[in-house]
Amino acid sequence: MTAQNALLTILIEKIRTDTLVLPSLPEIALKIRKMADDPNVNLAKMSDMISHDPALSARIMKIANSAFVGRGVHVHSLQQATTRIGLRYIKNVVTAMAMEQLFVSKTAFVKTQMEKVWSETLELTAFALAAMQQYNSSFKHTAVNFDTMTLAGLVHNIGALPILTEAERQLEIFGDEAFIKQSITDISGKIGANILTSWGFPKELIEVAEQWDVDSYTPAHPSYVDFIRIAAIKQGRYHAEGDIGTLLKPYADLGLIPSTEFYRSPEFVVQFNEFKQLFV
Repeated sequence: MTAQNALLTILIEKIRTDTLVLPSLPEIALKIRKMADDPNVNLAKMSDMISHDPALSARIMKIANSAFVGRGVHVHSLQQATTRIGLRYIKNVVTAMAMEQLFVSKTAFVKTQMEKVWSETLELTAFALAAMQQYNSSFKHTAVNFDTMTLAGLVHNIGALPILTEAERQLEIFGDEAFIKQSITDISGKIGANILTSWGFPKELIEVAEQWDVDSYTPAHPSYVDFIRIAAIKQGRYHAEGDIGTLLKPYADLGLIPSTEFYRSPEFVVQFNEFKQLFV
């Protein structure tokens, strides 16, 4: 049995027997997500909870004063920042920071792979957001929104995490970059769907994790899967036959993007870079 088949067998068997150890969101992320879902929560309580995490507080302040969210008036307090951003987006910021903490390793090789996956994830999320914003600007009513799109981008490849973790346990067998990359392509979707189900995430996000790289799957348009795929095509990570222009043409025909070279426009580049700044 090849190393790849061995790893696939191990992980698939763990999924089948429900013994795969799935990553958990840090406690503060769980608390804030739960608080944001409480219809009786107020922003003063939320800002007090956030204040206990200096890194999270700094990120919230940065986003509140960013070009995308800011309204020309600089906010100076955490309560002002949480009011400006809103509960739903705070949930996504917290999730993003919590997920970043999951992509860590003490093994140099695996650490490099995790950093690569996370870097690709952030770039894809920013690109998908910019593409979605361009689409939404042309329509009064759309089925995709900023908050969910952010989360869709951040979790689309979460299934890579257990693959890298399992590889780290048996590095002498599975510690090959090409092998790990192929393994992520082959089974991360199914693993990601399991993780998001265990986290209690909505079906539309589970669909993203499970189906974004399955070219035989055609979602209802427009969907979060579409914009994740558009970004992945630009990254060269969508596993379907054809060059960038060929793969983007169906989305241009559907009106989801203006053209197959939409990403070259100065306006798009500016939006893309602004969104990237939200995650650093």
